[in-house]
Amino acid sequence: MATETAPQTVAAVDLGSNSFHLIVARVRPGELMVLDRLKEMVRLAGGLRADRTLDPEVQEHALACLTRFGQRLQGLPADRVRVVGTNTLRSARNAGAFLERAEAALGHPVEIVSGMEEARLIYLGVAHSLAVDPTDRRLVVDIGGGSTELIVGDGYTPRRMESLYTGCVSLTRKHFPDGGITAARFRRAYLAACQELEPWGEAFRTLGWDEAVGASGTIRAAAKVLDAAGWGEDGITRDGLERVRDALIRAGHADRLDLKGLGANRAPVFASGVAILLAAFEMLGIERMGAAEGALREGVLHDLMGRIRHEDVRETSVAALGERYHVDPAQAERVAATATHLLERAAPGWELDPAWAGPYLRWAAGLHEIGLDIAHGGYHKHGAYVAANADLLGFTREEQSLLAALIRAHRRKFPGGPFKALPDRWVRPARQLAVLLRLAAVLHRNRRPLPLPELEADAREGTLRLRFPGGWLEEHPLTRADLEQEAEFLAAAGFTLRIA
Repeated sequence: MATETAPQTVAAVDLGSNSFHLIVARVRPGELMVLDRLKEMVRLAGGLRADRTLDPEVQEHALACLTRFGQRLQGLPADRVRVVGTNTLRSARNAGAFLERAEAALGHPVEIVSGMEEARLIYLGVAHSLAVDPTDRRLVVDIGGGSTELIVGDGYTPRRMESLYTGCVSLTRKHFPDGGITAARFRRAYLAACQELEPWGEAFRTLGWDEAVGASGTIRAAAKVLDAAGWGEDGITRDGLERVRDALIRAGHADRLDLKGLGANRAPVFASGVAILLAAFEMLGIERMGAAEGALREGVLHDLMGRIRHEDVRETSVAALGERYHVDPAQAERVAATATHLLERAAPGWELDPAWAGPYLRWAAGLHEIGLDIAHGGYHKHGAYVAANADLLGFTREEQSLLAALIRAHRRKFPGGPFKALPDRWVRPARQLAVLLRLAAVLHRNRRPLPLPELEADAREGTLRLRFPGGWLEEHPLTRADLEQEAEFLAAAGFTLRIA
């Protein structure tokens, strides 16, 4: 009798601009059973100073929270935990120094996601929290501390996404800095939000949707206030929000708000959240909105589950980018296969983890020629720029920087700059992967579909040895010349290539 596989425990941490969230869940067939939730108001965006650096006091508050989260995560394997940072950590100039301490406190790396990736994960979390019909089209609105995400999707698939640079904390700092709420201040905050939303209103209206759903603390708080006041029988409506607006103005200050359903921690940023929500109703033509329980952290969990089950959206993103830039799929596959072969043999000596390194090497091989669609001269530079700046769903900012570094370094002089932008723990393995990609590209320079001979390789510290069958290099003098030239490029970068 077969034994049932023990349920796995997974966790996600959302380092939002307003609050930090931790969710721990057990994986069961067809569902995630939540075991624990932790939430702390950190207001990271409130600590972002005029010079775009994080205030030290706010950093210490955030790190104390992450130390508590880290205690809860102890014992969970690294591949069962994902930690994502959002708008404020995307913007802060000193985010790198803070992240080092944050990762030490949590015991896990922090991934900084782009606005579009944040939108995708939010939609995934919302969709999984609702009864989803594949034919249903939904508009999802998420008002965070530093950004607002808009997504239209069908079932579990987002179709259009935007991430706007306005959130309840950033808008509060500008329009309600001392907590005072007046009609004039609210009007200015509302118009500022409308200006952010205006360029996207027509596009989203044209797509249309069957229902509008809100995520995040701001929208859930608005739903609770409307329900408690008897203004929310039809969910969140413009009429109900205008009543809340009037109540905010009558109170005159965040400290004097006495709205049932509104928590004390939410009160300081609630007026700006309502202003953004009213602007969304106006600019997108929303008539009624429901509030979903799922949000970014739930989306991170479901995306993590996809990776565990080998359903990785990053594969789709790489394939789509390669197709968009007319990559020769046969050549990309040849280079990827040889690079993977070399990785298998070099991994022990170079202490590379194939489970981690393999996908990045394969993805970089699949995209190493995307720059050819722009210009042949310096195409590795063009390709690196595209890989670093495209909206690659599923990838973090650091992961895209890694792909860009590998593409930039796959030919000509071995550069140092692209690797300096990577996390310290990635620099050494990334440089080693670049060597393997370079050699695979050299060995397939003739672009012919003929198989390579049985190729052996081994690595020790800064040295890589390639061994070909006896007489093969003599029969292929051009390949030998290419490899000798490559040895010179690598020597300048501190690597030794030996060919036999």
